[in-house]
This record gives sequence, structure tokens and C-alpha cells, in this order.
Amino acid sequence: MKKFSFLKPSHSNDFAWPYWLIVPIYPYGERRTIRQEIEKDTIWTFEQLQGIFYVVVPIRMTVIKLDGGGLLVYAPVAPTHECINLMRQLEARHGEVKYIILPTISGIEHKVFVGPFARFFPSAEVFIAPDQWSFPLNLPVSWLGLPPKRTHVLPDDPATSPFAGELGYDILPAIDLNLGDFSEVAFFHRASRTLLVTDTIVSVPDYPPPILEIDPYPLLFHAKDTPFDSPADTPENRRKGWQRICLFSLYFQPHSLGVPRWQQVFANAFQVKDRSKKNYFGLYPFQWSLDWPDTFNSLRNDGRPIVAPILQTLILNRTPERVLAWAERVSMWDFQRIIPCHFAAPVTANGESFKKAFSFLEDNNYLPREDLAYIRGVDKFLYSWKIIPPPVTSDSHGIGENGGLIDK
Repeated sequence: MKKFSFLKPSHSNDFAWPYWLIVPIYPYGERRTIRQEIEKDTIWTFEQLQGIFYVVVPIRMTVIKLDGGGLLVYAPVAPTHECINLMRQLEARHGEVKYIILPTISGIEHKVFVGPFARFFPSAEVFIAPDQWSFPLNLPVSWLGLPPKRTHVLPDDPATSPFAGELGYDILPAIDLNLGDFSEVAFFHRASRTLLVTDTIVSVPDYPPPILEIDPYPLLFHAKDTPFDSPADTPENRRKGWQRICLFSLYFQPHSLGVPRWQQVFANAFQVKDRSKKNYFGLYPFQWSLDWPDTFNSLRNDGRPIVAPILQTLILNRTPERVLAWAERVSMWDFQRIIPCHFAAPVTANGESFKKAFSFLEDNNYLPREDLAYIRGVDKFLYSWKIIPPPVTSDSHGIGENGGLIDK
């Protein structure tokens, strides 16, 4: 049975995140935290929420107990009083935080928390993925809130890291996206046979994660079929809302989602009974076709590890050979579970299933072409205006009709 930990709030400030304006997304200045024990006295995850327009998904950090005592933190979340108190409980039993890892260079939703989190653990060493950058100005790392005297770039050779005896890692070489680069670092905890990743791999659960159950309003908002609906708070409606959230967040607009004309959206909003700010003033720009559950089941792929369609189409296909080589190296580790930073965790998986998730780069994509059409249209627009580089073409191994490689 899964073991979740909450704190009984002593004050509303327990959930406060005062720096929310840096990344102004839901739930803004108030964030709840759930701690889950993955392996007894060894691995824990801390989950919070993030999203836009109630399209909310978990964001997750992972904490690992080190053999010699002390803790390693992978991808910190917002250090609210609740989150830090839950961390202090672990420190009291297993030793202080020794290492904090920033495993990505592009995910601002991960980067923004590292500096504030590190200030609560003044003796912890901070290790960051190489090639960090910021936008619109590429500022020095010390200007981004990271503690300058104890922040280090992860060594190119994992054997030289201070935690090399217990964890290995492999850095996905940076992918140039013109405005900035994309990269992340996969970590492997040998003793528990656990792989940690940031954004490259997700697993889509059939039911909403527990962190979304604390406040089901976003789930019920997306369970509506029309702006005039007010779905009852039932497990089935929560599940319905969650599945639609998954489709919107990973596809933007699958074939089963239509967008009414904005003139109609605004006209409907004036007729909705609940025109409160919480209900986005009655605005509901979604129109789902009857076959949307089939679209969700296709995306979910029975919960297997997948690469998010957005990453498939807009990022990883820029350097497919480099990504495939990284996936090959990571797949050689003897892991039995994956803990991603989003959606479900832990995910039962091994090297073979991890590697298979990247087969879209070899023209083996299980996702329906019609569901990828919108993202591919965005991709075409962005690279036609030179905002991002084009995907690899047939002149250099090319992309096939489904976005994978073509052999020369």
C-alpha cells in the first residue's frame, strides 16, 4: 500500500509560495505538498501542482537516503513551510541534506525552486546540469539565485562526483533550440535500481494523482461538456476531468478537441450562472468530441513509459542520433522503476521499455498522426520563421512521415 504524508496546517502560510510571480502559473501563491515513500527508509517523492487554465499536473522532486547517512534531493519543488517541515522529518531520521541536484537547463518550473530550496539547507552542495542559460538575458549562474560558493556543475565524468559510489548519471547533450538549449540529466540509484528523469519520460495514469484530489475543482472544471455544466463531485467525473487534462497538456489540441469560435465562447460566458473569477468568468473554450476517451487510451498506452508528444515534435527530433545514443546508454543500467518529475510515479520499467519510448525517432511512432497534427503545425510555423531550428531532414538521416528517422 502506498504511504502518503501530509501535514495538518497550523497556519495558512504553511502552503505559501511568495515568489510565484517569477513563474505565474496555477496554483500561484499557495502550494500543497504530498510526500510519498517509494522504498522504505530509502526513497521519497514530494509532489506539488502546476498548470495553466486548470490544466494541472504534478511536479515532483525525489529524495534518496545515502548509505553513509544524509540525503540527496533531485529536482527541488517549492520550499513552502509544509514542504520544508516534511523534509525536516526525514532529516531527523536519516541525516541532513548533503546534495541538491538541478538536472535540467531549460525547465524554468524546476530551476526557479533550486535557489530558494538551497537556502533552507546551508550545508548542502548544489550540483547543476552543464550549459545553464536564462532568457531574455543569459545571466551568470550566481545571478539566478543559486548559492555561488556551493554550486558546482556536474562533472563530465560521473565517477568523479562525490556521490559516485551510489549514483551514476548520464547527461543528454544540449540540443540547440535557438532561444536556448534543452538538456537533462538521468540519475541511476544502484541500490534500489531506480532511474530518475526530469521531462523526457512520462507515464500517463488512468486516474488523477493524489495531489489533484486535495482540491478537485480543476478536475471538475474539465469534466464539463459545455460551459453551462456543473458536474457533481464524483470519482468518475474526477477521472473524466483528469483524462482531458492529460490530452490538453500533452497534445495541446488532439483531433478530438475542438475550439469554438471565440465570439461564441464570450457569448456563452455571459449566459453562464457562475461568472466568478474561480470559474474563469464563465469562459470555457473546449469542445470535446464523443471519441475523446479513445484518444486518451491511445495516448496512455497502458501506462507504459512514453516521450511526451510535445518533446517528440518540437525538441528531441532536432538531434535524433544524439538522443538515441543517450537513450541507449541509459537503457544499459539495470533499473526496475522510473521516477519522472511529472505525471505518474513510480513507473515499473526497465532499460528495454525506456529505450522503446524513443523509437519514434526511428519512424516507429504509435501515436495517431491526426493527434499530432496540431503540434506539427506549430512546429512548422516556428521553424519556418526561424524561431527554432528545423527538425532533422532526409539529407542528414531525415524524419519520416511519423517524425522518425529515415535511413539513407
